[in-house]
Amino acid sequence: MNIVLTGSSSGIGRALCERLLSKGHLVWGLARSDQSELAQKYPNLFRSSRCDVSSWEQVAAAVASVSAQWSHVDALVTCAGSQGEIGRAVTADPSAWSLTVRANLDATYYSIRGFHPLLSLAPSRAKVVCFSGGGASKSRPNFTAYAAAKTAIVRLVETIAEEEKESRLDINALAPGAINTRLTEEVLTMGPEVVGAAEYDTAVRQKKSGGGSMDKALDAVEWLISRASDGISGRLLSAPWDPIAKLKDLMPTVEGKDIYMLRRTTPGDLGLKWS
Repeated sequence: MNIVLTGSSSGIGRALCERLLSKGHLVWGLARSDQSELAQKYPNLFRSSRCDVSSWEQVAAAVASVSAQWSHVDALVTCAGSQGEIGRAVTADPSAWSLTVRANLDATYYSIRGFHPLLSLAPSRAKVVCFSGGGASKSRPNFTAYAAAKTAIVRLVETIAEEEKESRLDINALAPGAINTRLTEEVLTMGPEVVGAAEYDTAVRQKKSGGGSMDKALDAVEWLISRASDGISGRLLSAPWDPIAKLKDLMPTVEGKDIYMLRRTTPGDLGLKWS
């Protein structure tokens, strides 16, 4: 497969990049950091562009580079992200808050928008996997910019899935789980005074326990970009908690229902009477 991967230089993105390369896929990594090491390690499989995916101009330039070498893109995985501005929303720096949203939400949209023409040329169903989590399904105090952007990514995925339901495109959001990465280290470094006691204590426990399973997250992405997932689109899936590899068998039950989607719950949904 021809796979474009954003955020490929570190964390989950780097681990996913190495996993895909080890399976023989062609990967084009987009990151702000130099990736010559990977290019030397996988000279026939890996290419890269220095790119800040929160900049449309830089994404457009990366798309042009990919287009010059590849006739199509089979899959796009958007791993790039930043926790950015941390602290109470009412005292946060407005500019830094906005930049955090751009680094997560705009970066995801720009990548989808930029590479869609190449995805539409894929010989089979094209796949897009957008990393969410980080507060997308519940409140996350002191991380409002990051959580709001991650929540918006889910709605972006749901909406694109609806808009493109007649095309050969499957797009899903994936919460990878509480994996130890530089984001965990950032929380620990900032301390409870900035991130909040609950967030800090969670990070301490996560670091001590070794964190969530990287393999589960990578397995989930591999499955979602494979032919096995054809027709599954517009869902928010959790790598550590959901039976992702069994979703194809569950689809007759899931199809047409608001399962693995962001929705408002009413008293009636819970069987409660409301007067």
